[in-house]
Amino acid sequence: MSISPEAFVLGLSALGAGIAMIAGMGVGCGQGIAAGKAIESLARQPEAKGDILQVLFIGLAMAETSIIFPLIIAIILLFANPLVGMLM
Repeated sequence: MSISPEAFVLGLSALGAGIAMIAGMGVGCGQGIAAGKAIESLARQPEAKGDILQVLFIGLAMAETSIIFPLIIAIILLFANPLVGMLM
């Protein structure tokens, strides 16, 4: 029983894409914690609502960029895999 080189590369690419997307779990947890802390601070100081929400949205936008890069890598590995073309 032998595996073709193309199948091997595609299998490992799918595994790599899955590992790259594990980063989404950390980002989701971090964003949940940030939103929870923002709600806590709004409950303590409702008059600072504008400042708290502004900082929250900037922080969430920065956290989202950390998951967009692994998503792009996973999409490239799954649909436009450059490694398959390197096989002879």
